[in-house]
Amino acid sequence: MRLRGETLKELAGAKGIGVAQLAQAVERTGLSGARAVSAVRNWIAGRDHPHCKSQDIEKLATLLGVQPKDIARFTSEVLHHRGSPRKAGLLVDLIRGRSYEDALNQLAFSPKRAALNVRKALDAAYAEAERAEADVTALFVAESRCADGPRIKRFQPKDRGRAHPITKRLSHITVGLEERR
Repeated sequence: MRLRGETLKELAGAKGIGVAQLAQAVERTGLSGARAVSAVRNWIAGRDHPHCKSQDIEKLATLLGVQPKDIARFTSEVLHHRGSPRKAGLLVDLIRGRSYEDALNQLAFSPKRAALNVRKALDAAYAEAERAEADVTALFVAESRCADGPRIKRFQPKDRGRAHPITKRLSHITVGLEERR
């Protein structure tokens, strides 16, 4: 689960709650005082540093008087997918903005190898949304991206003692679901 900063800012402004009050709500071990204020400012700006835990999202939701599903995005990552980011990026671009069911159908009939891992990420985000009691019929793919991962380096022996490098690229796939309003 990730916090949607723009929604948090909008709801806090509507209720007249400041950053200091939000920081008091999320104080915990390792996150207190000025660090909590800094963390809340980062979350409102859309940065996830320090990582916003699900208990923080629940505390902020109770302070604002909303459900955690209203201020959260349900995300999942598949790290070290054994395929290039360019090829997996075609699939994540295909499902972005679609409903969960439509995205699942697109991935089920795609012949691409990355479809399996994109589908795993989509299913994991869906399960997280179910745990948070979100309306699963209103879910859509709000975030889908593919980033560069590490590279596996190999060498192909060639004639006269030469060697040509082979670079096998890996990618990180991220899928996020939100409830349509």
